[in-house]
Amino acid sequence: MRGKTAVPIIVAGLLLMLLGIGQRTLWAPAETVTAGVAQDAQSAPVTVIEPGARGDADGPVDVTVEADGPFTLAIGRTSDVEAWVGGAAHLSVTGIAGETLSADHTDGEDTVPDPSGSDLWVSEEPGDGTLTYRWSEPVEGDWSILLAADGTAPAPTQVSVTRPNDQSTPFALPLIIGGALVVVLGIALLFVPPRTRRGKAGTEPAEGTRAHARRSAQAGRSGASSIAVPGSALVAGLVAGGSLLGVAPGMATTTPSATPSASAPASTGSSTDSSTADATPSSAATGAPSAGSAASGPPVVLAGQLERILGAVASTVADADAAADAERLAPRVDGAALDLRTGSYAVRAKDAKAAVPVPVAADPVLLDMIPTDAEWPRTIVALTQSDDNPVPQALLLVQETPRENYKLTSAVQMLPGSKFPSPPAPGASGPVPLDDAGALAKAPQDAVASIADFLTKPTGANAGTFEENSFSEAITEFQAGVVADPGNKAANITFTHQAQGERTQALQTGDGGAMVFGYLTHTYASVPKGAGDSIDLKGTVYRSLTGKDTSGKGIDVNYGEAVMMYVPPAGSDDKIRVIGAAQQLLSAKLR
Repeated sequence: MRGKTAVPIIVAGLLLMLLGIGQRTLWAPAETVTAGVAQDAQSAPVTVIEPGARGDADGPVDVTVEADGPFTLAIGRTSDVEAWVGGAAHLSVTGIAGETLSADHTDGEDTVPDPSGSDLWVSEEPGDGTLTYRWSEPVEGDWSILLAADGTAPAPTQVSVTRPNDQSTPFALPLIIGGALVVVLGIALLFVPPRTRRGKAGTEPAEGTRAHARRSAQAGRSGASSIAVPGSALVAGLVAGGSLLGVAPGMATTTPSATPSASAPASTGSSTDSSTADATPSSAATGAPSAGSAASGPPVVLAGQLERILGAVASTVADADAAADAERLAPRVDGAALDLRTGSYAVRAKDAKAAVPVPVAADPVLLDMIPTDAEWPRTIVALTQSDDNPVPQALLLVQETPRENYKLTSAVQMLPGSKFPSPPAPGASGPVPLDDAGALAKAPQDAVASIADFLTKPTGANAGTFEENSFSEAITEFQAGVVADPGNKAANITFTHQAQGERTQALQTGDGGAMVFGYLTHTYASVPKGAGDSIDLKGTVYRSLTGKDTSGKGIDVNYGEAVMMYVPPAGSDDKIRVIGAAQQLLSAKLR
């Protein structure tokens, strides 16, 4: 009877174990699953793979693209990709339904620019034929993939996404453990001794049995009530005490303690303190949200992008400087920076002794100011200093539209003894209104107009607006010296500085002020006072520029002046500080 009971139990346990092992091996889920776009998907000049195509994958997924020719795969923020696509026709890969990637076609423009090399992309990969790309999120946020050929030919539509599969087998371990316990129970039953039975009627009991009977009788007469049953203690230990089928492995019963554990309150107190600390912002966290937070989002340019952008700008400028060719600046330089370098090339073409422009340094980056606002135009600042630059150089870069790259619009040297404004929290800097003071002591455009007025009339209304600085001192002292020069008594000399309001840019600083970049045109006019008087140009750079030794009508000399200023917040007792500047002779024209 014991075999008839134990063997089925052992077999059942083995089957449970095999079932659990099979779930881990033979029937284990695949490591990855792949979904692809339907073959009949309508093509367009752009294909966009949206975040939904990743499914529920938290880590990297593999994107495989098949095409008939070369194409570009670019990674960018979802909002940036959408802005770049704009009104163009495109195929959107939106999500996963089983083994198929759902895709929607949107009508629009039939062509787009070639997306390769755009500053919007965090990274890009060239493809030709088949390309498999490991897609991971650079930082927290929504990221998309853009596919395009040359902007005219159809973009690839044969796209598949391979992501990790859920390989969890929640019932495998319980089946293996439960089956093992059942096998142990069956084996234990095989070794449990059978219960002793009485002899047949009419037979003489064995001597041991008679002795046991005598002991039992004596026990009965003495009032004992317990009767020992051979084997019962072992069965009780297997079934009741161990509860092989009813208690999870490793669990143990506990007995109440009269004194509570001292560690429990301490642990609870620690948990409460930690929770409070996490929920309450520290003093360092007040102010603008940090980059990547829910309130700010990621900065519009990541570190790798900034490095690539600065490298492209510096390379373009170096190439143009070497050739003294302003046309080579067009892809990466605009605004004041373009005016100053174009003027430098023109002067050097006529006067070989003229100073060469200061090189643009791409690295090292001492600090940067990058906004999180996703709108355009976008403005960023990088402070760099290379071995060729005796002082740090502030570079202002502007991206006007999503499909344009960043261009250098101002490059100024820090003035000796000046202090760069404290940048705001990472990713929190952004543009400020140019014609409205708002929270500033003076509107940015008004600040630029004020420095122009001060340089024109050093003793005028703005004489007390600015802190002393080497740029203003050099210009005002030069102007005063020219007027006081006895050799210029026969000439009427005027100096005029004019603010170019449309060239003004401003970004907020960490203390509520603003860093303002402005551009001034400076005209130095010298006109003879009377008939027969003339302006002597011999020995000056103006002789090289005009080709004349003298002028009986006069001369206008034009300079460009780029300035970087700090405007304090409203209510501050601080004055406006000029912290960086660059001046360049542009031209000289006879009247």
